[in-house]
Amino acid sequence: MKKCIITIGRQCGSGGHSIGKSVADKLGIPLYDRKLVEIVAERSGLSAETVQREGEYASTSLLNSIASRGYSAYNAYQRENMFLPDQINAYQTELIKELAEKDSCVIVGRCADYILQDNNDCLHVFISAAMPERIKRVIAEHGIAPEAAESHVKNRGKKRAAYYKYLTDRVWGAATNYDLCLNSSKLGMVCCVDIICNYCLNR
Repeated sequence: MKKCIITIGRQCGSGGHSIGKSVADKLGIPLYDRKLVEIVAERSGLSAETVQREGEYASTSLLNSIASRGYSAYNAYQRENMFLPDQINAYQTELIKELAEKDSCVIVGRCADYILQDNNDCLHVFISAAMPERIKRVIAEHGIAPEAAESHVKNRGKKRAAYYKYLTDRVWGAATNYDLCLNSSKLGMVCCVDIICNYCLNR
């Protein structure tokens, strides 16, 4: 197989993580999702919980507050002088570029599609699903109470969209940002995995 880096953006409850893991297992390549958070935490000296909370799930009010000050992570010379979401993004950007240089892998979330947009070895994928199935999945896989599941799914989506917009100035989930958009409700998880793997094996 030629070198292939698969980035996966996903709606909460769409099965994006499971699809990414199955793709990585089938192709015999590393998966970076929670592992990426752990590496960033180790490098930054922050806890993994802080990286998770203030990174992809940073509050929209915080991101709006930072953006209103006109501050940019990309013109700061020292990470310690950055706002926390920018500091985390700087570490993530550096790490994601390092991983893409090394070998084939699957990277879930963390704006990897944007960070690696000019990398010709990449396949950028977005996974969506119907709301009822997303709700069922977060109840079954994450132990979310049924009465709170829909709110949880919507809240996660809003935070991911705000974080993506803040860092990329693009619309999260917009088809033009990806090479492949798959509806796991319509296609099924196995079919989504097969489509991604077939591309990587036959490119």
